[in-house]
Amino acid sequence: MHEKERKYDATYALDSAAGVRKLLRDHHALAARQYLGDYDATVILEDLRAAIGRARLTRRQRQAVYYVYVRDMTQERAAVRMDLSDKSAVSLLLARAESDIAAVYEAWAWQGEGYAIHYEEIEGDDAE
Repeated sequence: MHEKERKYDATYALDSAAGVRKLLRDHHALAARQYLGDYDATVILEDLRAAIGRARLTRRQRQAVYYVYVRDMTQERAAVRMDLSDKSAVSLLLARAESDIAAVYEAWAWQGEGYAIHYEEIEGDDAE
């Protein structure tokens, strides 16, 4: 495993909604890094796209993720764009989407398909 991969795995605890939220917030930075030749950033973004697809988000959840994290809108502006009453509705949609995406990453870790859940497990794998 490359040093950068360990850094990314340590930064994003993808088995939690908070870790997924952090990854989504860094979407633009990771996209910029992939265009600078950062292969690991490219893999992370592709895995994120796959996880979002497998999470079976509702149309409204996908819209909230798109407007807030991809289009970089505030939750207030996203609520207006989505014709919702206020930002709390967007916040609830995002929380559920982040939780559903985290569940996909957790399933991948248990199945050996994707990210390890904790950084310490990665270090243990290198020692063997």
